Amino acid sequence: MDERRWTVLVAIALIALSIGMYAVHYLVFQDAHHIWIYFIGDLAFLPIEVLLVTLVLHRLLELRDRRVKMEKMNMVIGTFFSALGTRLLAHFSDNDPGMKALRKELLISDQWSGEDFARVAGTLSRYSCTIEPGGLDLTGLKSFLVQKEDFMIRLLENPLLLEHEEFPELLRAIFHLTEELENRDDLSTLPSRDIQHLSMDACRAYTCLVAQWLHYMHYLKRNYPYLFSLAVRTNPFDRQASVIIP
Repeated sequence: MDERRWTVLVAIALIALSIGMYAVHYLVFQDAHHIWIYFIGDLAFLPIEVLLVTLVLHRLLELRDRRVKMEKMNMVIGTFFSALGTRLLAHFSDNDPGMKALRKELLISDQWSGEDFARVAGTLSRYSCTIEPGGLDLTGLKSFLVQKEDFMIRLLENPLLLEHEEFPELLRAIFHLTEELENRDDLSTLPSRDIQHLSMDACRAYTCLVAQWLHYMHYLKRNYPYLFSLAVRTNPFDRQASVIIP
C-alpha cells in the first residue's frame, strides 16, 4: 500500500469515527441542538488550532531540529580543525606579511564578548590576505594535504555539511590546492609564475580558513568553555601560545 492511499484511508476512517461518535451522542441524548452548538464551536476554533499546530509547534520543532543539526555540524568542524585546519592556519599565517599587523586582533581570550568577535569578523572581511610564494614549504604542504585527503573526502560525505553555507567552500578550496600540488611531480624546480599561482590557491583556502576558525572559536566560547580553553592555548596566530597551563 503506497503512502498516498494509506493517508486517504486513515482520513476516511477518522471522519467515519467522528460521524459515528456524533450519531451515538444523538441516539443517547436525542439533542441535535446541543450537538450543533459544540460542532460550530469546535469548527470556529479550528483555524486557531491549525495556527498553533502548523505554525507555532512546527516552528519550535524545526528550531530544535536545526539546533541539533548545528551541534553535530560544529562537532564535525571541530574535528576538521583538530586534524588539519589549525596546522594549515599556522603555516599560512607565518607566510602572510600582512598578518603582523592583524595578529594581535586574533589573540582571543576568555574576556572576549560577542561584540569582539563581530568586530574582528568585520576586520577580516575587509582584509586581503597575501602569502609569500617563497616562504611556502610546498613539498611539506603537499605531503600533509595528501595524507589528509581521505579524511576530507569523508567530511564531504557527511550530509550535515550540505546545509552549511561556507564550510563546503573551504573544503573545495583545500581540495583544489591539494590537486594542484599532486599534479606536480617536482615542486623544487617550479618557475616563479607557477609558484605565484600556487600561492594564490593557498591564499584562497587561507581566507576561508580564518573566517571559519573565528566563527568556530565564537561557538566554543558560548557553548564549551573547556574546549575553548584548549583552542585558545593552541591559537595558531599566537606565537607565544602554549598548551601548558602555567
